[in-house]
Amino acid sequence: MSTFARTDTSILGRWWWTVDRVSIGIIILIAAIGLVLTLAASPAVAARLHLDPFYFARRQALYVPLALVVLFLTSLLSPQGVRRLATVVFLVAFMMTIGTLFFGLEVKGARRWLWVAGVSVQPSEFLKPAFVVLSAWLIARARLNDDRTAYPMSVALFLLVAGVLSQQPDVGTTVLLAGAWCMQIFVVGCPLFVIGLLILLGVGGAVGSYFAFEHVRLRVDHFLDPSVGDGYQIARALDAFRSGGLFGRGPGEGRVKEVLPDAHSDFIFAVAGEEFGLLLCVILVVLFGVMVLQGFSRALKDNDLFVVLAASGLLALFGAQALMNMASTLHLIPPKGITLPFVSYGGSATIALAWTIGLVLALTRERPGGAGAR
Repeated sequence: MSTFARTDTSILGRWWWTVDRVSIGIIILIAAIGLVLTLAASPAVAARLHLDPFYFARRQALYVPLALVVLFLTSLLSPQGVRRLATVVFLVAFMMTIGTLFFGLEVKGARRWLWVAGVSVQPSEFLKPAFVVLSAWLIARARLNDDRTAYPMSVALFLLVAGVLSQQPDVGTTVLLAGAWCMQIFVVGCPLFVIGLLILLGVGGAVGSYFAFEHVRLRVDHFLDPSVGDGYQIARALDAFRSGGLFGRGPGEGRVKEVLPDAHSDFIFAVAGEEFGLLLCVILVVLFGVMVLQGFSRALKDNDLFVVLAASGLLALFGAQALMNMASTLHLIPPKGITLPFVSYGGSATIALAWTIGLVLALTRERPGGAGAR
């Protein structure tokens, strides 16, 4: 029985009957699985760093409730509120991302983090969804208002953000942004020659990254030829999947977390495969898939082009990140250094992803006539 009656006209009552409750349930379930996996994977990592065994688990247990609050508050917004908030966040996150180039913490050769009030923050995590929303507004403006400056502004915005990210360097985030932006171009409709041009630009960007960034070249070379370079983490991850089998070795019985430096973050999917087996891995894939499809099914029913483009781009961003993490752990693509949404440990990533899904929920809420209040 629902807590709120259909006749309840309070803010919470209207929210409950218009929001996508299925997606909320899926996110809570994924986050709960993530807490269990963080508890399983992080003690060994903490011990290697001479920290309290439950250091990462306790911090993630604080991040997740905070993230759910962010998700809820964001989902209360109107489409106009989404656009305004995204504009403010974009400006702040973009300036902070530039700041990482000068004042950022260098980790594994990349400067992506800033210390803010004693907390490590990765501003590019918030820059991604904010860019997607602004890009959707520009593309919708170009199509509906025949604004000839909007398309060039969208392209310029993408090139500007990609240029800053490449200096960190953060190729994985740039790839995600490019994919979300191309999804918006595809959804709005464009001539075949534009699609061909985007494909050529994508291939050119991939080739350029291979020659411009040594870490990209090493990862691609090892992916194509495992005998080249250091593939230690990938090799151990694949061993973990083989060891886990169908039902896993059991909670706490895994060994991969004892040897993988990123077992609690980038390679947490390997911990899931070893301790809980193929069964949990398939469940996670299904949950992510249903989440994305559920969001698209609601977004594409809307009559507001901005809503359709923004929600599609955000869902593509979310789904592609999950897919890239799982595929790289399984050695289906070169490693990207990208976390598994709501499963991997991380404060900035978890809260930014919650904000992303909150934006999707706000955009896909049921509204009279299926049009966003502008």
